[in-house]
Amino acid sequence: MKIIILGSGVVGVSSAWYLAQVGHSVTVIDRQPGAGLETSFANAGQVSPGYSSPWAGPGVPLKAVRWLMMKNRPFVFWPMPDIGQWRWLAQMLQNCTTAAYDRNKGRMVRLAEYSRDVLADLRAATGITYDDRQQGTLQVFRTQKQLDHIGDDLRVLDQYQVPYEVLDTAGCIHAEPGLSGAREKIVGGLRLPGDETGDAFQFTQRLAAMAAERGVTFLYDTTIRALRREGGRITGVDTSRGMLEADAYVLSLGSFSPAMVRALGLDLPIYPVKGYSITAPILDAARAPVSTVMDETFKIGITRLGDRIRVGGTAELAGFSTSLRAPRRATLEHSLTDLFAGAGDVPAATFWTGLRPMTPDGTPIVGRTEIGNLYLNTGHGTLGWTMACGSGRVLADIMSGRTPDIAHEDLALARYR
Repeated sequence: MKIIILGSGVVGVSSAWYLAQVGHSVTVIDRQPGAGLETSFANAGQVSPGYSSPWAGPGVPLKAVRWLMMKNRPFVFWPMPDIGQWRWLAQMLQNCTTAAYDRNKGRMVRLAEYSRDVLADLRAATGITYDDRQQGTLQVFRTQKQLDHIGDDLRVLDQYQVPYEVLDTAGCIHAEPGLSGAREKIVGGLRLPGDETGDAFQFTQRLAAMAAERGVTFLYDTTIRALRREGGRITGVDTSRGMLEADAYVLSLGSFSPAMVRALGLDLPIYPVKGYSITAPILDAARAPVSTVMDETFKIGITRLGDRIRVGGTAELAGFSTSLRAPRRATLEHSLTDLFAGAGDVPAATFWTGLRPMTPDGTPIVGRTEIGNLYLNTGHGTLGWTMACGSGRVLADIMSGRTPDIAHEDLALARYR
């Protein structure tokens, strides 16, 4: 089958790889000059199945109000005259119940755990490297109240048999010696030894090169204007290279996915949630993180990527703005220097922002649509890197008439009907 994939981020490239692996002829189209140059470019670097959680949960509305009042706030809201923004917020609030949180976290962990295993298989089969480490994730708590409220997460981790360790301060420092200088600021932590880290951009670029060697065609510097529909099928993609046709089409355009299919009658509940990162050269390896440390107070991930430290976080609702705001950088720098003082060259750090494609329930949209030959693999939010390989493998199975290895029906767009 001839397949066109729209988007060459980590999700689109992973989809291309797994579709090509089962014998399909695949073409990937992207407006950028190469793969992984937008939201996949400088994310926090975590492959964190155990930390896969929806942002919508019990108590989140009240927490969001408190976050807005913080100096180094993890959440920023710019109200806009945009019906899409307000509708998305309303849908997210509907998911702020215990029942919805348990349901959403359960399916996110299921897909993320599977994706981590698929990534490990890919690494073993191909030898691909991307500043990867398999040394777990540590979520650190600065207050006893934070530590006391991890029961709901532990219950889901137990349900899916995800290994974890609840640590005291000494245990956190044993796992991450670089935290020794911040001993008095930490009351405990949750360690997820099965989590991994790695540079999503390196991975995307190298997997794209491997896919090209196996026959996948990449059309970069190509503007995608519209999908053309006749009856119940897509007949082509109108691009700056002309009309391109295939037997089936996969939409992996992240935050730009809804606009591409709105004229076709599809309503994708995806909204951009802006995230920021800094990447600092390591000055003192002994003070740097071993893997990833999640700073629960500021919702920031601090990750070791080779000779660099990547610090990523912040949720900013600001439409499609990609402006770099100095206060967001200050928050990232504060978390790094507060926990790992002297580890990185902060003044030399590069500053980046990207638009995470977030669904109201946190779960990506993977699978069929009501249009017979149009498939979705989008809406992964902050977890595109974590879920990319699993999502690509599930989609390839669905499109090839195979039964995926995990339950997938609740990942499809139909769950919103």
